[in-house]
Amino acid sequence: MRPLEGITVITLEHAIAAPFCTRQLADLGARVIKVERPNVGDFARKYDERVDGMSSHFVWTNRSKESLTLDVKAEPAKDILYKLISKADVLVQNLAPGAAARLGLSYEELSKINPKIIVCDISGYGDDQDNPGPYRDKKAYDLLIQSESGFLSITGTPTDYVKAGCSIADIAAGMYAYTNILAALLERNQTGKGKRIDISMLESMTEWMGYPLYYTLRGDTPPPRTGSAHATIYPYGPFPVKDGQVMLGIQNEREWQAFCEIVLEHSEIAVQAEFINNTLRVKNRESLRNIIIDKFSQLSRDDVLVRLDRAKIANASVNEMQDVWEHPQLKARHRWMQVDTPIGKVPTLKPVGLNNEHDFVIKAVPDLGENSKDILTELNYSSNEIEELEQLHII
Repeated sequence: MRPLEGITVITLEHAIAAPFCTRQLADLGARVIKVERPNVGDFARKYDERVDGMSSHFVWTNRSKESLTLDVKAEPAKDILYKLISKADVLVQNLAPGAAARLGLSYEELSKINPKIIVCDISGYGDDQDNPGPYRDKKAYDLLIQSESGFLSITGTPTDYVKAGCSIADIAAGMYAYTNILAALLERNQTGKGKRIDISMLESMTEWMGYPLYYTLRGDTPPPRTGSAHATIYPYGPFPVKDGQVMLGIQNEREWQAFCEIVLEHSEIAVQAEFINNTLRVKNRESLRNIIIDKFSQLSRDDVLVRLDRAKIANASVNEMQDVWEHPQLKARHRWMQVDTPIGKVPTLKPVGLNNEHDFVIKAVPDLGENSKDILTELNYSSNEIEELEQLHII
């Protein structure tokens, strides 16, 4: 039995945050019914066409779900949604703040028809009716939240702010939604009652910003923007070698001494006054960087990596995307498998932390409305009624 087998999730979702959350639930065996707009669907379906005509974002976040097309603003749709929710365990939505409540899908309303329902609302700034705050109704996209949370202020170079290359604010919110839902399911086992979960993208990212926030707690200067090097530990980051770059990270004084002795082959550098501890190495990073580059310019990448391993210094390759698809560690651990999509099979990563296929499920990425008729038939709609809903463009 998979962990969430028997759990049904209804989701009114788009973009990344909510779909990423519900995909985790689907991976663990929950039945996830994705409600999408007729003819249009989740707008992430059209972000790009890079996966043989399908969107890379959509393929990533929507495996193992069922797609039900439904015009949620049409009156007959309310009856369909209520029938689904009356038997469901969880409702997840990331519509505009207040939109779900206007559709009669607030926790207060839904708990009247299903006291066990868990409602997870995901928004940019929090959708609290009692304490809405001045930002509640602002539009919130991933990059905007990276900016509002201060992430951009510590990322990039001294002259340029740089965003994260993937949707980290959406991912953060999605993962907090996922873990809060799991906790709510455990709580319901004790109380027999559902609850409301209010996930804010801003709060999710602010939690992730804990270290730089505390670093500036008393009004001190923030960590400098140092590109791909660590702002407060040195040497820690990329360094050029004769045929490319290597990434390395030194965490303590033992490693620093081993680095000087084995990698640089100049043990005396370790005890030079300007490099005697991490604080001074950070202060004098430019002069130290010149020493390291001068040595590395004589060595190949493989030579440097061998020396780093011998010195037990953490290191890594600076991989491109194709390198990750072919990563030897992922292959050795059999982390890739195939998933069906409307355009054929594509590779997909197994759920993180799980390897035994009895513990998770990987089912197809659904086509728009692929499961509408089957779901309505389960709800005892006749073929004539389903045909009428189609003609009225309600499904």
